[in-house]
Amino acid sequence: MDIALFSPASLFAADGDSSDGETTETSQNFVERNHQFPGIELQIREFGFHQLNANLLWPGTFAFADWLLQHRYLIERRRCLEIGSGTGALAIFLKKEFNLDITTSDYNDQEIEDNIVHNCIANKIIPSLPHIKHTWGDEFPISEPDWDLIIASDILLYVKQYPNLIKSLTFLLKKYKPTNVVSPAEGKLNGADTELPRPVFLMSWRRRIGKDDESLFFTGCEEAGLEVKHLGNRVYCIKLRESNL
Repeated sequence: MDIALFSPASLFAADGDSSDGETTETSQNFVERNHQFPGIELQIREFGFHQLNANLLWPGTFAFADWLLQHRYLIERRRCLEIGSGTGALAIFLKKEFNLDITTSDYNDQEIEDNIVHNCIANKIIPSLPHIKHTWGDEFPISEPDWDLIIASDILLYVKQYPNLIKSLTFLLKKYKPTNVVSPAEGKLNGADTELPRPVFLMSWRRRIGKDDESLFFTGCEEAGLEVKHLGNRVYCIKLRESNL
């Protein structure tokens, strides 16, 4: 599996919100902020600007972190991939709070990867989280993905990217190869008989765009053979339709 694990020696020297107001400019390109997540403060370096929009933390990240904390039984013992990781802040929170087995992923861009490494080390995650460079729509670098949980927050900004996002998401769900036997009792939704499927995509979407644009993503998922369910608080569960299993 072609995933990079980093230690401090491999970090390059290159230089919303729930920020508590403490801001430190590290260069013209980066700014350090302390962000308050549920029960924990993280120091996150953000790009002042990034052409791929991976520069800042958006409100949806904090709302999703809070929702996941309230529904931790849905994600504990899962093997997780976050797509559109940006700064890596959500993944770092989940690693520190749940010790979740989580891998970050974003565009095939070295600056994004290096910044996630920086943020991992700043928050005492050493070695840093595994990371996969993947531009949506391109061939995924792993032929048999084994993540049973895929997550993302606020990734629907660019409507033109929806087909590429759906293509990558469909691949990850269809080509999933489990590596462990799962107890039927795990992943119950609200203690009911309904289980959170394996694999599944959980997405929080809180940034506001036109309803017509927003619906294009969910319609595209349905047309690709995926089933969309709103779990409340603008968190969506997306899985393979039964006929496509």
